[in-house]
Amino acid sequence: MGFAAALPLHYSPYSVPYQRYLSFVKLLSNTDRPHWLCGPCILAVRKSKRNTDALLFQKIMPEEKAPNASAAPAASVQRTAGGNNAYHNFHNDFLHIQDPNERRRLALAEIDKAPFGWYHVRACVVAGVGFFTDSYDIFVVSLLNVMLGIVYFQSSGGKLPQSSDNAIKLATSAGTIVGQLGFGYLADHVGRKKMYGLELIVIIFATIGQALASGSPSVDIVGLIIFWRVLLGVGIGGDYPLSSIITSEFATTKWRGAMMGAVFAQQGIGQLTGAFVMLFLTLGFKQALSQSPGITQCDGWCSVAVDKMWRALVGFGAVPAAIALYYRLTIPETPRYTFDVARDVEKANEDVKAYMSGQREGQPDDIARIQNRAAAQEQMTVPKASWSDFIRHYSILKNGLLLFGTAGSWFLLDVAFYGVSLNNAAILETIGYSTKGAHSTYDFLYKTAIGNLIIVLAGATIQMGGFIILTILFIVWGFAYDYISGQANLAIFVLAQFFFNFGPNMTTFIIPGEVFPTRYRSTSHGISAASGKIGSIIGQGAIATLRYREGGTWLDHVLQIYALFMLLGIFTTIFVPETKRKTLEELSGEDQPLPIEPDSINGSQDKRSESL
Repeated sequence: MGFAAALPLHYSPYSVPYQRYLSFVKLLSNTDRPHWLCGPCILAVRKSKRNTDALLFQKIMPEEKAPNASAAPAASVQRTAGGNNAYHNFHNDFLHIQDPNERRRLALAEIDKAPFGWYHVRACVVAGVGFFTDSYDIFVVSLLNVMLGIVYFQSSGGKLPQSSDNAIKLATSAGTIVGQLGFGYLADHVGRKKMYGLELIVIIFATIGQALASGSPSVDIVGLIIFWRVLLGVGIGGDYPLSSIITSEFATTKWRGAMMGAVFAQQGIGQLTGAFVMLFLTLGFKQALSQSPGITQCDGWCSVAVDKMWRALVGFGAVPAAIALYYRLTIPETPRYTFDVARDVEKANEDVKAYMSGQREGQPDDIARIQNRAAAQEQMTVPKASWSDFIRHYSILKNGLLLFGTAGSWFLLDVAFYGVSLNNAAILETIGYSTKGAHSTYDFLYKTAIGNLIIVLAGATIQMGGFIILTILFIVWGFAYDYISGQANLAIFVLAQFFFNFGPNMTTFIIPGEVFPTRYRSTSHGISAASGKIGSIIGQGAIATLRYREGGTWLDHVLQIYALFMLLGIFTTIFVPETKRKTLEELSGEDQPLPIEPDSINGSQDKRSESL
């Protein structure tokens, strides 16, 4: 009759023999043949893949309590239908496990090893559309300022004053710092789900307000644009940590880097789209723009056309954001947050199930949820989030250096990246490409659009290699600037844009979303991202303005300064660990029981059974 028939009825379900028996029955149930067995399980028949787990546990679990009388009895939870080989019913799979730490480990392991599916694609698209909008809104500012100068500053030669140009460009970065720190903190304390979508509402509102802004005798147009771009920056700042951590916490270990890379790749697509929109608008208003011999004489229909162009260019940024808003508001909470911060074990299991099946969120049994949540508050081994724990965690040298590495690398990168990227039009004009040969306002704007289109075609991989190559490029560009042709300068410019995105620009976004513990992941990512925006303010506000010194001949020295920052980025990267093929719990150092054999799992219970 075998092991099953020989199993005594008095064995506890917590003993080693019973657990072996249970595993044996579950193994047999995965075949297509029915199996008739003796013992406490009368019959285990695989009727269908959907009700296998429910049938097994209804038949084989005896009504016998654990030997440990002091342990609180598990709440009676109603089983749920559904589940197959592709989309497991996580609720039923782990229902019999009373230890919340073990349920957490098993549920997160299922997420980490799940096959790549449409739910992963959906997560990437929802996060990526928002990041596309962020990038589009940030980098069209150089094109926006060109057109604002033509419309509102004809008395200054059709160009914005330097102070106004810098103020508009810095406004978004200033707001972004507030958004990254504020939304990063709130996402760790209120929840990812509650914050995700709110930042997109801010972006939509600020984008529409900016597109409809108009100056008057009492209100300057530059002041209005600055106000709306600060508010826009707050929303964009919130999207950085939220998009990163939500993608990482829903991703499998195998595909996490690719998924986060796909989200960040939308930055390049956003830049590219901005250049295309500018190009199409210029072609669309060609007739009106061609009537003006130059930007200094753009009035009448030409001025009206350019005014419509900059409003359409800015307003387009609200379109993809509005499309993604519904999906962000209906995304389920990440199971890692529900486990480690909210400590709601039942809800976390249901959210895993909902995410895998494409539903909005899990619907756990309320009674079981309350009882198990109270038990989890005391039994969970993951520390609770608090200011004292935050200070304790980062006072450990290893953790402090990790935060320094991510924040420092992002800071050093953005000094050069935004110093160059937010001045694309000006740099292209300086090296004689963008507006070379322009004989009308149409030619000027057309060549500006084409120049911006060329420099945003790029890709991404490794941070260290990217910093090394960028250091070399900026050294060559800075020290040989006066000795090479305009075509060579343009070639180095394109290569620099390529290697920005080829390495550190992407990895500085990805790594902070992986290496920090769940309870501080959003806050730490926000700190790292805010450090980057502080760097962008320095790069744009303090360093990039130096190019105007001595009649605008200081661009080579500015590039040399950027080379120094890229060199320092090599050293901060030393503190950043390799994240490939590691779970978030391994990378963050969170306490998590290691997978062990069934004999070891129930060793202590078996000893208690023997003593009885």
